Amino acid sequence: MHIPKRPLWQKVVLGLLLGIITGFVMGPHTVYLKPFGDLFLRLIQMIVVPLVFFSIINGLGSIKNAQKLGRIGIKAAGAYILCTMFAIVIGIGSALIFKPGIGLSIPTGVNEKILPFHPLDMLMKIVPENAIGAMANGKILQVVFFAIFCGITLVSMGEKANKIHRAVRELTDFVLAMVRIIVLFSPVAAFCLMAWCVGSQGTGVLLGLSKLVMTGLFAFLAQYLIFGAMIKYFGKLSPLPFYKKSFEYQAMALSTSSTKASLPITMSVCREKLGVSEVSSSFLLPLGASINMDGLAIYLGLCVVAFAQAMGHVLSLSDYGVIIFTATLGSIGGAGIPRAAIAMMPIVLSAINLPHEAAIALILGIDSFMDIFRTTISITGDAAVTLTVDSMEGMHNADIYYSDNKTTALAA
Repeated sequence: MHIPKRPLWQKVVLGLLLGIITGFVMGPHTVYLKPFGDLFLRLIQMIVVPLVFFSIINGLGSIKNAQKLGRIGIKAAGAYILCTMFAIVIGIGSALIFKPGIGLSIPTGVNEKILPFHPLDMLMKIVPENAIGAMANGKILQVVFFAIFCGITLVSMGEKANKIHRAVRELTDFVLAMVRIIVLFSPVAAFCLMAWCVGSQGTGVLLGLSKLVMTGLFAFLAQYLIFGAMIKYFGKLSPLPFYKKSFEYQAMALSTSSTKASLPITMSVCREKLGVSEVSSSFLLPLGASINMDGLAIYLGLCVVAFAQAMGHVLSLSDYGVIIFTATLGSIGGAGIPRAAIAMMPIVLSAINLPHEAAIALILGIDSFMDIFRTTISITGDAAVTLTVDSMEGMHNADIYYSDNKTTALAA
């Protein structure tokens, strides 16, 4: 009797569901399962730097026309930044509509400090002092900058760089082969990490901040629907295949709360199921994972306005402008940083002269829960922008996109 193989995303979802049940049953004892999930994340972290580095160079090297390279890069960067700013507006708007900060009690007695902020500080962190050091320390934004610089140089060399590009392409294939091996263990990692999350956090932390949590989920859903509108009106494609075929990398994001862990699967899904060209999947997706954090952007805008409501602080129109500007930079700078909301929230709060330490202490309990959905929205935004730009540039394979391909290289 032939037993059909299940797609990877179904195995990951099963792992998530079993992990939730196990977390409720085992409670704090799930701490013994966490190391197995951490081991998977370490494997992903081990491979993500070479994956991003070689993929971007390979993608840029495939574009022989320097003018086309500039056009694609400008479109993608513009789309990512606009998506981020729009996400912040959605977060702010949701907070203004539902007022989740009303009734919140901000802890007192915490030593408050206002952090200085300067936009150039964020810019200086993009350019590495030492490219090898950036790779060794996992500073993805700096790795992306160096990879883009290498790719542009490769294009400028013309035919003289053919041997280098061939070697880079083979190294990219080699790294992707390692990724395919690692992701086979993702269902087990999903089970272990979700069991630990439920077992250690429980649901009690959600009750006191339930209105903030529900407002955040509403904002995430609104952004999710906007991705479909972007694909339809700018990419001229039906968004239904995109939503249907995105479960695989979304399940990985839900289970790991890591865009790094989700990136390899997202690249494969975009190329093999969504019909995205190799150029776009190799260049735009790693770029998006490094500068586009729509989920984080929504959360920053939402929480800052909620904290202002809780403190009775009336925000002016200029304050909202400052929030949008600083949250945009904060979400870009927070890409790839664990617990990025906690790291970036002080920047936005201090920019409008609000104390941050007590406010951040308030959301520590729900941050892990919300991070699951932030990551899912962020990686979905990367895929949506990549698909849209790819279609706008005429490089997209619509036959693959609209086909009901049930088998993929990732199925095991």
